Amino acid sequence: MRRMLALIIAVGAHLGLSAQPPQHATVPTIPFDSSTDFLKYSPDMNLGEVLGIAVNAKGHVVVLNHQGGMPGPLYGNASTQILEFDQNGKFLREIGKGVYGIGYSHSVRFDKYDNLWVVDKGTNAVVKFNPAGYVTMNLGRRPEGPDDPAESYYRGGRGQPPAHVDGLFRQPTDVAWDSDDNIYISDGYTNSRVAKFDKRGTWVKSWGSRGSGGPHADENPGQFNTPHNIGIDRQNHVYVADRGNRRIQVFDTDGQFRRMIHLNVPYDKKRHPVLGNPGANPPDETAPWTICITNGPTQYLYATDQEPGRLYKLTLDGKIVGMLGESGRDAKQFNWVHGIACPSDDVLFVADMNNWRVQKVTLHPERAKASTAASRP
Repeated sequence: MRRMLALIIAVGAHLGLSAQPPQHATVPTIPFDSSTDFLKYSPDMNLGEVLGIAVNAKGHVVVLNHQGGMPGPLYGNASTQILEFDQNGKFLREIGKGVYGIGYSHSVRFDKYDNLWVVDKGTNAVVKFNPAGYVTMNLGRRPEGPDDPAESYYRGGRGQPPAHVDGLFRQPTDVAWDSDDNIYISDGYTNSRVAKFDKRGTWVKSWGSRGSGGPHADENPGQFNTPHNIGIDRQNHVYVADRGNRRIQVFDTDGQFRRMIHLNVPYDKKRHPVLGNPGANPPDETAPWTICITNGPTQYLYATDQEPGRLYKLTLDGKIVGMLGESGRDAKQFNWVHGIACPSDDVLFVADMNNWRVQKVTLHPERAKASTAASRP
């Protein structure tokens, strides 16, 4: 079996399907500016945990905010607000207030037609709003009010995951579209798969199952442990942030595996994480939480990890061309980035979740200097 696995990996490398090599060479640190007060709102609108962010063609910024004190049966309270700001950061309106499928949302994305899509982990729904703010499509189904919203799968330890059901989600996380407007949903914390629908919302297929990346990071492609974000490039390659397995998996639109990408620049292991205990022997391959693919002449992939809390700029084949930031609570630091919007190559909006804020990040790659990656302890 080991010989067969080695042969498969070797053949995959020959076909260009292998993971990127470890990036132990120097990686440039990209200088950047950050604004934590770009959004303009009154003190009675203080943000809570900011889980998602999206920017439309007008430059309007939509923030997925989790506030407190809203009555409802979902996890004790329904907590999601969807707030829209103009291109200068001025508050405009709240979208989706009182919508049945909005309870504990996980991400927001704009499609190329400026429709806003909200992926709701709590209600197992994906809701499409047109630019006027009306619901025009719902995928999945919210559990009925008397039902226990907690998945039995999470009680008493994780046993055998539940069987997949076409058209239904269990704690979905994100959404993306290919060039034909087919819809791809990372489904998510429980189902651990990618679900595909056509542009009318008709079920097409799914791929993937819950599983480990194996003792080697490139093993078991198509198995996921919390597919947390998803994105698609202009060549219709589907990128999935397989957070729990510390890797980004890339597929074609039929679910055929293409390659692995890793955030594998060494870092200072002695630095205490912003939340949680220090790891006994933390890996250099850190867990990708987010994906954002730019739409300029050359597309780039942006991703973040939890610790050391860096934001990475990569080419689409997985080479890390720069990185910036670190975990913390000051300006230009991040505390669990949960979503990124990348309206241009060098301007990003970051959902800085545990800092309860949005940061507008402006990169200055022309000032970048190669920095020596932290040596291994």
